[in-house]
Amino acid sequence: MSRLTTTKRFLACGTIAGPVFVLAFFIEGATRANYSALRHPVSSLAIGPSGWMQMINFFITGALVLAAAIGLRRAFRPAFWGPVLIGVVAVGFIGAGLFTTDPIGGYPPGTPLLPVRTLGGLLHLLFSAPVFLVWPFACFVFSRLCFNRNRRRLATFLVWSGVAAVVTTILTGIAINRVNPGLAEFAGAFQRMNLIIEFLWTGLLAVSLLRSAEATGYDQSERLNLTTPS
Repeated sequence: MSRLTTTKRFLACGTIAGPVFVLAFFIEGATRANYSALRHPVSSLAIGPSGWMQMINFFITGALVLAAAIGLRRAFRPAFWGPVLIGVVAVGFIGAGLFTTDPIGGYPPGTPLLPVRTLGGLLHLLFSAPVFLVWPFACFVFSRLCFNRNRRRLATFLVWSGVAAVVTTILTGIAINRVNPGLAEFAGAFQRMNLIIEFLWTGLLAVSLLRSAEATGYDQSERLNLTTPS
């Protein structure tokens, strides 16, 4: 199997990671008793007897994002930080699946609105942090890489995606921590918006690279050719 073929397969993982994760949490949220996708975070789906489904969702998504990071590393070689940041996000998803979050927002019923922290819950929070803090930064890194390779339209899209990701990350933090009680009712919605934005830009970046590979293949250094204008 050629290096180009394996790289394309790694990148393809980046295109399906979002649909897999989002579809799974939408189905789980819609079928879970007393759970509100509008109010409760995605991680709360890992609580309870059916929580294993969301844990598997975290593991599968983490593996797909990690594969995408490898593909991005090959495509943007010798660039280092962008792919590494995506790799950190992948580890965050896997770690979030290993440790269950503490109850929050009154789910499951009878639990407090703000969490009573446990060691497992703190570890979940630690691993989840890159998903919301590192991923938006990676977006700006890839925007610069695309701009340097004359893909200005894609670079602009990534900039605006990064801004939207930062805004929704802030809103999610305010809502989940009940800094503003009015926004707390929309904590789950803000978090889902953030995740969809992050998966969208990552997936579209992978699609763009796959299209470049189909059109131009590898250059002499076996790096995907990104020098053509968008």
